[in-house]
Amino acid sequence: MPTLQLAELSLHYEESGAGPPVLLLHGLGSSGRDWDLVAPALAVEHRLLVPDARGHGRSGKPAGAYGVPLFARDIAALCDHLGLTGLHVVGLSMGGMIAFQLAVDRPELVRSLVIINSGPDMVPRTLRMWLALKVRVALLRLGGPAYLARLLAQRLFPKPEQAELRQRLQTSIAANDPDAYLRATRGLIGWTVLDRLAEIRCPVLCLASDRDYTPLSQKRAYLSLLSDAKLVVISDSGHAAPMDQPAQVIAAMTSFLRAQS
Repeated sequence: MPTLQLAELSLHYEESGAGPPVLLLHGLGSSGRDWDLVAPALAVEHRLLVPDARGHGRSGKPAGAYGVPLFARDIAALCDHLGLTGLHVVGLSMGGMIAFQLAVDRPELVRSLVIINSGPDMVPRTLRMWLALKVRVALLRLGGPAYLARLLAQRLFPKPEQAELRQRLQTSIAANDPDAYLRATRGLIGWTVLDRLAEIRCPVLCLASDRDYTPLSQKRAYLSLLSDAKLVVISDSGHAAPMDQPAQVIAAMTSFLRAQS
């Protein structure tokens, strides 16, 4: 179980494969296990680095406020520790936010970006979004991770044949430390690098599920601000595309990564 000991944080990560380095960043309340269904295929041609973010999975959960810039600094410290630059950075949901933050703060670390059902902004600009975030925090405060896990699992994996995925997600989210999960959730609200997208010069692939929380129009809007970006729609998929449509995600990522080489 490799770990990097930072000042107040033990950061857990996994490595596999060989070749150009690929960094896989998971979503909120999850862990590197987000990538279990796609990592073996990617590791055939790439060296994979799969960390658990601060407050998540097997990494430490130190006190204090969390946020995307802090998560990104942790990941940058891991890359520095391993002597890695020019990584292909892949992020799902919260992981996509961390990927954007890395691209603007430490561009030498990022050779390309793959953003899955995420974006460069979590500022509640509409009443609907503001209410959705308030409800998410309230549910977490009142019911804890286990209660929220049941709601999310049914929303992300609604089909009868997805019972195993629902149970897996419930188990993963319910295992979260309640306080760390709440601090991580609050730390995303209000975050943005939207005004810095012009700084990102590397190629960007956006994978957008057709049943994601946010519409394709929002993703197209931010992609228009990037100098080298393309959109691929993942069909019959919810927010957790690497879990409900791993084959489509693998195909799109493999094609994109080979093109960068």
